[in-house]
Amino acid sequence: MNSRLIRRWVIAGTVGILLTGCSRRFPVEKTLAAFRQGGHYPTLTVCRPLDHTLFPPDIAPCTFSWHPAGVGADAWVIWLQFANGGGEMHFASDGTNWMPSVDEWRQIKRRSLGCAATFTVLGARRSAPGRILSRGQIVFSTSKDEVGAPLFYREVNLPFMEAVKDPSRIRWRFGTIGSTRPPPVVLQHLPVCGNCHSFSADGRTLGMDVDYGNNKGSYVITRVARRMALATSDIITWDDFRQQDHQHTYGLLSQVSPDGRLVVSTVKDKSVFAAKANLAFSQLFFPIQGILAVYHRNIRNFQALPGADIPDYVQSNPVWSPDGKYIVFARAKAYKLQNKNAQDKLLLTQEDCAEFLKHGKPFKFDLYRVPYNDGRGGKAEPVLGASKNGKSNYFPKSSPDGKWIVFCQASNYMLLQPDSELYVIPAQGGKARWLRCNTRRMNSWHSWSPNAHWLVFSSKADSPYTQLFLTHIDTQGRSTPAVLLEHLTARDRAANIPEFVNCKPGAIAHIQERFLDDYSFARAGYVMEGAGDFDEAIAKYRKAIEMNPRNAHAHQRLGFLLYHVKHDTRAGLAETAEALKLDPDDGCAHCDLGLALSEQGQYAAAARELSLAVRLLPEGFDRRYNPADMRCWLGEALLAQQQTKEAAKVLRQAISFNPESAQSHYLLAFAFAAQGMTAEAAAEYSKAIALKAGVDTMPELHFLMSVNYEKAGEFRQALSSARKALELAHHTKRDAALIQGFEARVEECETQAARGSATSDTMSNR
Repeated sequence: MNSRLIRRWVIAGTVGILLTGCSRRFPVEKTLAAFRQGGHYPTLTVCRPLDHTLFPPDIAPCTFSWHPAGVGADAWVIWLQFANGGGEMHFASDGTNWMPSVDEWRQIKRRSLGCAATFTVLGARRSAPGRILSRGQIVFSTSKDEVGAPLFYREVNLPFMEAVKDPSRIRWRFGTIGSTRPPPVVLQHLPVCGNCHSFSADGRTLGMDVDYGNNKGSYVITRVARRMALATSDIITWDDFRQQDHQHTYGLLSQVSPDGRLVVSTVKDKSVFAAKANLAFSQLFFPIQGILAVYHRNIRNFQALPGADIPDYVQSNPVWSPDGKYIVFARAKAYKLQNKNAQDKLLLTQEDCAEFLKHGKPFKFDLYRVPYNDGRGGKAEPVLGASKNGKSNYFPKSSPDGKWIVFCQASNYMLLQPDSELYVIPAQGGKARWLRCNTRRMNSWHSWSPNAHWLVFSSKADSPYTQLFLTHIDTQGRSTPAVLLEHLTARDRAANIPEFVNCKPGAIAHIQERFLDDYSFARAGYVMEGAGDFDEAIAKYRKAIEMNPRNAHAHQRLGFLLYHVKHDTRAGLAETAEALKLDPDDGCAHCDLGLALSEQGQYAAAARELSLAVRLLPEGFDRRYNPADMRCWLGEALLAQQQTKEAAKVLRQAISFNPESAQSHYLLAFAFAAQGMTAEAAAEYSKAIALKAGVDTMPELHFLMSVNYEKAGEFRQALSSARKALELAHHTKRDAALIQGFEARVEECETQAARGSATSDTMSNR
């Protein structure tokens, strides 16, 4: 290219220059004049956009960025050439990134529409603009296919545990990819967790998980409008499905049908759901139990989906085919956690799921396809290309034209997998193809545009905070390099669950919750309590009581925390008493009161309260009030009153609920010993010690065993038990009088054992 031609373009005004800082005086024409095609220059890397990127015509201006090669360059010239001919465009930049103005970008997109544009960046030095120090180059173009739909997505604060503790910081945005600013926040300050959402094919119906009214299975279904209200009348709970099973349901990854009349969800579910010490991947989540059920909106009825309701498998991630005739879902063999104490917990600890977090136990999903058949279901068949491949296959999404399914594949598990990548298969199944849009780290949460030309997805390629990317899918199912939707993602939030909505921009301006009552704050307090943030839980319970002083549940939990965590006996008991006044049949409050009375030595009153709690909650309430522990506490209160037969009966029941309760076995041993049942007591004692070292803390048990052995003439065993009683008495720092009594017991047993030994020797000599 000769300098005379360049100078003529500059004079004619066909060259655009980005003037920033001292670039205002940088002589672009000198650098361009020095450039020689075929010349050897150190290569700099253009990192965004990627080579052969395809932009949608309705996208906002994007940043072009590069890594400098070598040293010395302090100015860069951007050179744009277009295959359709016409004038070139030139700009200058002080830094290693550049973004065109809205007008410049409009011109660039118009001139690259359906044809290639070459982006060249030349590195130079201000002091020597005619010397080129480095060069980088990529080719891009603009598609004739618009995205044509706005995005609805969620922004979450990290790490995951912070979002659990304060879900009010989670927010939802709605807007187009053409916006030069982050789209408006349409929903925020929700003090209960809001999670997975989906829209009908026409964009008129929204479904979303919301933890309303202390129920994790709550789900809101409402009509889309510019100003929407999430009202109690729009809320269902998946817990209403087969209530006779007495099995809690969370309702997982629900999906509204294309016509908006149905919702399919995983129910009767259990998941590995645990926090991890990693900002980018701060949780592990995947279901290990669950079946599929469908909710019929017009008749307000729940129904299991035959073919996807097999308890031996976990069936999750259901998505409808565009015509509503099929459902594709992820399936794996159902599993129960080794730690049985974790069975009723939602948020697990590292120990609860140690087999996965510590020992790396594999867990892989396959995609299956089942006919809906007007609710009659059918046989579920594995999807060719997304099953039986030694990988975990999940999150299927059907293209709106019915041609393709894009899904995630990773080595194991499901959500937030660093090696998760996107694959595409024909809708009926077939050879899986890796999508070119995949980034280097975690590709997931994808959604098709209504015209089936574009796919939005989430990735952590550039940040621990998940960002949104876009790719074009052609008629052969091939994708283009990923385009970062930089205006849609915030620096301090993870953007996830993006979904294109088939409606006009601005169709949703504000979503107002109308169910934030005292139950919502009580539910939030319960979640905070489970996460170990007791101060925040107390604040939520007090807010619930402020809104409704007659909320018995809030009084009950507040009383428990004040008494057991804050050690404020008076305030705690006052709240518990208020809970019982408002709801005399609150088994949890009776249990709390019983435990408090036991601590104060009022065992008769404690036993009455705990007996009532067991009667009101025969199957328990949750992991904090499980049937085994409640009976164990009652047994201990009965033992303190020397009601040994009654205690033994209750403790046997406790063991039937939890055979691995060391404390129940230990207390049962005490009850047997008190009745002189030495052999039975010894057996239960052995079980307790085998189950849990360190459970042995009651010298009285061994004192009773010593007395029993003495009565049976087994003096050596009597001496052994007496010595154990004395050892525990010293270890637990019992009062001096008790220790003296145990010492006297040891001396007496030593004398008896010696006499027994002498008698045995005499008989032997004869």
